[in-house]
Amino acid sequence: MATVEQTQQLAEARAARHKLMTGTAVVRVNKDGMSVEYTRATLTQLNEYIDALARVVEGTGRRMPPAGVRF
Repeated sequence: MATVEQTQQLAEARAARHKLMTGTAVVRVNKDGMSVEYTRATLTQLNEYIDALARVVEGTGRRMPPAGVRF
């Protein structure tokens, strides 16, 4: 289950991505108690961070496929 802090971090990260995509050159996000600076060049890293937070907050983690049975 996601914490309130993780939910807030996800919202902040998504807002940061929006600012980058609409022309703001640099965005700062607090990540694990540290300030991380993202630019258009690091948009991929920001997307990975958002995806990781979304999996925790929204409960959409990757699951292994069912194991097959062989006789």
